[in-house]
Amino acid sequence: MSSTNRDALAAEDPAAEVPVAPAYSAFSANPAEDRFYLQTSLGTVHFHPDPDHNDDLRLIYGEWRPNPNVFIGASFFKNSFYQPTQYVFAGWKFDSLPEAPGLYFRVSAGLVHGYKGEYQNKIPFNHHGVAPAIVPAVGYCYGRLCSEVIVFGTSGALLTLGLSLP
Repeated sequence: MSSTNRDALAAEDPAAEVPVAPAYSAFSANPAEDRFYLQTSLGTVHFHPDPDHNDDLRLIYGEWRPNPNVFIGASFFKNSFYQPTQYVFAGWKFDSLPEAPGLYFRVSAGLVHGYKGEYQNKIPFNHHGVAPAIVPAVGYCYGRLCSEVIVFGTSGALLTLGLSLP
């Protein structure tokens, strides 16, 4: 309803309630109903630090959710050895207990590509730069804004920040 129409209704009957479209708020949405999720990395911790490790993975991550508990996606990042790397995956999201709304656990499985050359043996089952991977995470959402701690094997953990979208 335009402001002109609202003004006209108010002039006809000042006591009448004039409908107003609700303001959009990213924090009042239910991410369980959203279909897309985007995130990026905030920081990385290696369990066995090495001065040559990359702690700024520059993660770009996107997923599609055909239902609230299943997701399919891809991520692009610089691995621990500064090599361009990709991960394509599918996974399952498990909501936490009712006592902890917003908290969730998830696990994805897929293929990682990018560990090559002298670093190809840094991930198991790597053949021609491609290896299977299983990646667990724990996260928390406040409205559509979410953060996760993602564990990558026995190597380290990654803190992310993301946004759930309709």
